[in-house]
Amino acid sequence: MYHTWMRFFSPGPAHHRLGLVCLGVGLQYGALPTVGPRTLDHHVAVVISTGSGWYRGADGRRTTVTAPALLWLTPGVPHHYGPDPDTGWDEGFVDFTGPAAATYTELGYIEPDRPVVPLSDASAPRAVVARVVRAARRGNPLLDVETGAAVHELLVSLRRARADVAPDGDQVLEALARDACKPMSVADHARVHGMTPAALRGAVRRAAGCSPKDYLLGIRLGRAKELLAATELPVASVARRVGYDDPAYFSRLFTRRVGLAPVRFRAQQGRTVPGGWSDRIPDPDDPPTIDG
Repeated sequence: MYHTWMRFFSPGPAHHRLGLVCLGVGLQYGALPTVGPRTLDHHVAVVISTGSGWYRGADGRRTTVTAPALLWLTPGVPHHYGPDPDTGWDEGFVDFTGPAAATYTELGYIEPDRPVVPLSDASAPRAVVARVVRAARRGNPLLDVETGAAVHELLVSLRRARADVAPDGDQVLEALARDACKPMSVADHARVHGMTPAALRGAVRRAAGCSPKDYLLGIRLGRAKELLAATELPVASVARRVGYDDPAYFSRLFTRRVGLAPVRFRAQQGRTVPGGWSDRIPDPDDPPTIDG
């Protein structure tokens, strides 16, 4: 016995230009029939909350699937899967496509070579799937934009829920972020953490989808922007505070990455206030009140 609900969409050309569009969504549970063998021309994320089953890919190998888990069905890759007939499983799926999928794949959010991904907890991804289901009500004028935005959110949620990267990856990234503005090379950071540069690169790539150099650069430039916008420090002082002893090199790097020279960025974004900006992240649900 099983239950199936699903709905499919046909977004227009303008929605495709947003980068990602949702093509369908479904909720199913029980002893579902097997899927495939088949090959798709788009992506599907299948989030399995409870139960167990199996997956067979192009290589013919049968892989056990135990919830919580994610199945990646990617374009052009033959697949065949289903729950155990005795236990069944509970799944939510989202079909999507768009040019941004290639970028998410490059960043490691989508893994064509790893179709079965253990999750630490499926509740957050399933909550996003539920929002897609609610948006899929008949007559929703924002359907294609709302569900397309949810696909982006789903990819982030699935990345956070991966069982293999959450604890250690977060610790490495937190440590790198803490020391990002120190004048240290990637090799220096690796030594501090008792890792080889290759091991550090692997850990950061799995956790953040980029190299340690790019991860550190993003933090440094973000801090530089804050200093340029909120203070009157000379550019050379800003450069030193974010880890660059050579102001000219910093200016070239900033210009190449940001698209504006530091002085032009300051001219556009300057918000100098007495006492500087707050370092405390505000609570969006409890905004401060103005007395008087």
